[in-house]
Amino acid sequence: MIKYAVNYLKNTFHPLGVSIKDGKLADGNIKEDIDGKLVLVRTEKGEEVMKAFLVNKEISSLFEKSEKTLEPFEFIRVMTQEDMMIYEELKKEEVTSFFKCKELVQKHNLVMNLVQCRITFDRRKISFYYTAPERVDFRELLKDLTQVFKRMRIDLRHIGVRDESSIMDGTGICGKPFCCSSYLRKFESINVKLAKDQGMPISPSKISGTCGRLLCCLTYEYDNYIEAAKGMPPVGSTVMTPSGLGKVCFIQFLNNSVAVKFEDGKIKEFTKEDLEMVDADVNVDIEVNRVSNNYSTDDEKVDARQLKQLEDDRNSSTGNV
Repeated sequence: MIKYAVNYLKNTFHPLGVSIKDGKLADGNIKEDIDGKLVLVRTEKGEEVMKAFLVNKEISSLFEKSEKTLEPFEFIRVMTQEDMMIYEELKKEEVTSFFKCKELVQKHNLVMNLVQCRITFDRRKISFYYTAPERVDFRELLKDLTQVFKRMRIDLRHIGVRDESSIMDGTGICGKPFCCSSYLRKFESINVKLAKDQGMPISPSKISGTCGRLLCCLTYEYDNYIEAAKGMPPVGSTVMTPSGLGKVCFIQFLNNSVAVKFEDGKIKEFTKEDLEMVDADVNVDIEVNRVSNNYSTDDEKVDARQLKQLEDDRNSSTGNV
């Protein structure tokens, strides 16, 4: 039975290589409850420091039955006071190493944005994460890095802009932690049409995330909007209402209501069952956002090229974290 797990990159939980047999811990190195404590584990990158969590019986059962359960990390020991001192020095070294690498990137005029530096606890490997719009020839950079970071294996890892947000963590415009750094494992292809169909303002500042790409959450409720839109008259169409002829000026999909503007300028809301589309023309001006080379909002103008950049999924996620 799985007793403990550790929280790794992008909030992925790996079982810890400690099991329970006959009500006792099978690993003789653990003689105490390590829930919430920092432990030293062995990963494919080397020795790393992580926080251990106690796994309840229900989750443990799901872990064991699931085919997607990640391989357990090997438990080495609970962090000692001496280990913690080494760990603190290591974090400082990561900062100085980051800026040293950044200097070398500028020296070689490379088009790459350094994101993060990580050094394994055993100091055998140093990893530099970076984003770049195109493939980077960092052979000369690597030569310089080998002279600076001797006796350490150097890993230059290209990641996407969405990956960058996922490992840096942060809070979205909703006030909650980034989806990509909490539970989202796979990035879906997203386009501006998703925002338009949900009646959102076509404004980069309102529909893009910290990564500079369209918000991942645009896909969450899209199917509900499409289902709710069935039978709804399009904006700008003429409809017969209990109050007479008018034009649809706005649709509240999830409330099942349609706002209709009349010739006298008044706007009233109706359910779609109260409306009937008619082939007639009424003297009512309706501003309808149409796909063109320019999109206008209340506070900014954007062109199709800007929107295309938001949709650009090239190198947005490499899965190389």
